[in-house]
Formats: sequence, structure tokens, C-alpha cells
Amino acid sequence: MDKTILLVFGFVYVGMILGRFPGLAMDRTGIALIGAIILLAGERIELTDAWHAVDVPTIGLLFGLMVLSAQFRLGGLYTAITRRMVVAEVSPPALLAIIIAVSGLLSALLANDIVCLAVAPLLVETCARRRLNPLPFLLGLACASNIGSAATLIGNPQNMLIGQKLRMSFGGYLLDGLVPATFGLAAAWAILVRQTRGRWEAETPLRHVEAPRFHPYQSGKGVVILIALVVAFLATPIPRELLALAAAGIILTSRRMHSRRMLGLVDWELLVLFIALFIVNRALESTGALTLVMQRLDAMHVDLGHMGWLFVVTAILSNLVSNVPATMLLLPAASAHGDPHLAGSVLALSSTLAGNLFIAGSIANIIVVNQAERLGVHIGWREHARAGVPVTLATLLIAAGWLVLRSAM
Repeated sequence: MDKTILLVFGFVYVGMILGRFPGLAMDRTGIALIGAIILLAGERIELTDAWHAVDVPTIGLLFGLMVLSAQFRLGGLYTAITRRMVVAEVSPPALLAIIIAVSGLLSALLANDIVCLAVAPLLVETCARRRLNPLPFLLGLACASNIGSAATLIGNPQNMLIGQKLRMSFGGYLLDGLVPATFGLAAAWAILVRQTRGRWEAETPLRHVEAPRFHPYQSGKGVVILIALVVAFLATPIPRELLALAAAGIILTSRRMHSRRMLGLVDWELLVLFIALFIVNRALESTGALTLVMQRLDAMHVDLGHMGWLFVVTAILSNLVSNVPATMLLLPAASAHGDPHLAGSVLALSSTLAGNLFIAGSIANIIVVNQAERLGVHIGWREHARAGVPVTLATLLIAAGWLVLRSAM
């Protein structure tokens, strides 16, 4: 067994757990990329093998949907929706319900990370104007973006990967994901309202947030393309990555929005993280270490072929190394299952919903916390966990119950 590959794999996944190494200015993407470079430079994996390790359809789907989301952001649709929500003349609990519902819906159809990036600063600004405590609304945004993204195979990066690798039907997964996501959003609202207990008002520093102005034509163009894309996902056998890339091509062919600005909003770091992890995991597979681990787990009566064990292990691992790396590690077990659709649904729901447990559990959480910090609103791990832990437990319980019910149908 190649010890160099094992050491590099350990280095990368310890980095996934810690988020960074002391003394080094590298985040998870940088750590994964360094690991892939070491394997290539040390000839532990051939360049052609590394190329074939990358799942190009998944990268294509991610890229296409990121360009579509950039259209919405530059068209000012996120700005218009957020500002209309927060000026609504409703009570704070009703406002929280609106924010959770809209954030969940947007995250189901667009990448949840982009939704959080666009909406979080505007929430802080408008809460300050209304003298509202921004904490429950920001926590609602973070929780709702994760829960809502679990509803579809395009809501978040790990669901896209699972859908592509296991060749899952878009409509078939929608039947598995929509119900737990809907009830999960309701549970998150109830938990946050109960925890806030009437403490809705607070004085926070008022800071103006620069956001793209609303352009009806550009936003309408994005909406039409999104609707056409979802219909095509549901009604045609054309591969999702080709449809997404076609949508991106149409969007980039614009007379008003410069392609440089559009491509500047693509999350290149996430794409590099995917590529690097594909290479590192392929190198690990070549050592036979994964087979050995599976045998050891079987000896401990932990059978990842059993949906209950897969659900639990996915939730735990997603909070150790984050949900994208966890999904990549567990996909071989899911693909080997007799019913890959059920295994894929278990993996998608568990990895996504578990992301609400702690701040580091998902990129969406980190984005909300960082955006709020820049505007003078601090969300510590205690404040997040106080809401995240019960929301995660409630939504995982809802998802587990629904999957048991679906498998019995």
C-alpha cells in the first residue's frame, strides 16, 4: 500500500476538518489543490488518470448553474426580492416565515451559496433600518438555504455530484426531497420563533450595502431560462450538464452584461476543490485502502449498504470534513447499493441537512457568518449551534421518516 498516497490523503482530509493549517494562509481549496499537486509531481497518479478522475459532467453542471445564478445577481433580482421581503408590513415572526420560505425556494432552484452571498448583507442593512435583531433572520437564511437546497438535485454542489454520478432522475429525486425540505423549513421557523421569544428588536449599526440595481429585462431573461431549464430537466432525456451549459451559453451571449463580470461571479474555488478532491480520492482508490476500510466497518457491524447506517455515517462525516468531501468519500458505497436511487437520496438528504449542525458544516453557513461579520453583526459558534443543533436533529428525523415511508411504498 502506497504510504505517500495515504499521507497526502490524511493531510488533505485533516485540512478539510480544520479548515486551515496554523501558519499557512490556505483554506480547504488550497489544501486539496496542494494534495493533488503532490500526487501528480510525485508520480503517484498519472496525468491521464488524474484527467479521467475528474467528473466533467458534474463540473459542467456546476459551472452552468453558477453562470445562471450570476445572471440573477447582476440583474438585481436578489436585491429586489430581499428588499421587498424586509419592507413588508408584517410582524417579525411572519417576516421570518417569508424569508425562510423564499430563501428555501431560491436555494432549491439555484446554488444556495450564491443565494446566501447576495441576500445576507441586504438582510443586515434592512434589519438595522427597521430596528430588528438581525440574528434570527440571518440564522433563518442559513438554515433555509441548506434545507431548501435538499429539495432538488441542483440545489447544492453535493446533490449535483450525487445526481450525476448515480444517474438519478430529477423528478424521481424531487419526490424524495420536496416533502422533507418543506416540513424542514416549517420546523426551522418554529424553532427560531420559539428561541427568539419575542426579542425581535435590537439596535445595530446602519451600514449601506452596495447591491446591483434591479433590471427587469435581465432578471426576466434569467427567470425564463431557469423555468425552461427545470422543465427540460423534468421532461427530456438530455443530460443535465448539457442543458446547463446551453443555458450558460445563452446568458453569456449578451449585449449588455459583460462576460468578464458574469465569469467573475463563478465560484472558481469550489470548482477547483471538486477537481482536486476527485484526483486525491482516485489515488486513494488505487491503493485498495477504501476496500480495507469497508471490510473493517463490516467487521464492526457497520454496513454502509444498509440505509440506516449510511444515513447516520453521512451526517457525522459531513460535520467532520464538510458535506462535499464527505459525499465524495461515501459515493462508492452508495453506487454499490442494490438501489442506487434510494442510496443517493439518503446521501443527498443526510449530507445537506446535517450541514446546519455547526458553522463549518456547510459553505452557506460560513458565507452568512462572514457577510454578517463584515457589517458588524457577530454570529459565534454558540449562537449558531443553539439554533443549528435542534434544526438539524428535527430535519434529519423528518427526512429519515419520509425515506422509510417512501421505501415502503
